[in-house]
Amino acid sequence: YYRRFFPHYTYNMVAGLDKQGKGCVFSYDPVGSYERESYRASGSASAIIQPILDNQLGFKNQSNVDTSIPMTRERVRDMVRDIFAAAAERDIYTGDQVEIGIIDKNGIETVRYPLRSD
Repeated sequence: YYRRFFPHYTYNMVAGLDKQGKGCVFSYDPVGSYERESYRASGSASAIIQPILDNQLGFKNQSNVDTSIPMTRERVRDMVRDIFAAAAERDIYTGDQVEIGIIDKNGIETVRYPLRSD
């Protein structure tokens, strides 16, 4: 009975660039409500990942932070890899590898990194 109207709950996200070229993330809940955000975590490890994103991207609860350091492709890729590696240490439902898709004007680049070796 509990699956009568919602057989599967999913929390989707869509990321990209807006018309001004600024990065954005739209997070959707199971009933279709959405919110535009600068960054967002969802899934089983979201409670672990979101505070790290708040610290590293949102600079929450920090003072005297140099926000002029550019977020290069390499820096973002490495940050995502490290954040998922940290989540995999604490969350048993996070998989054994992370797959990062980097989309730009030249196409799609996919890189995979193992998270666990045990």
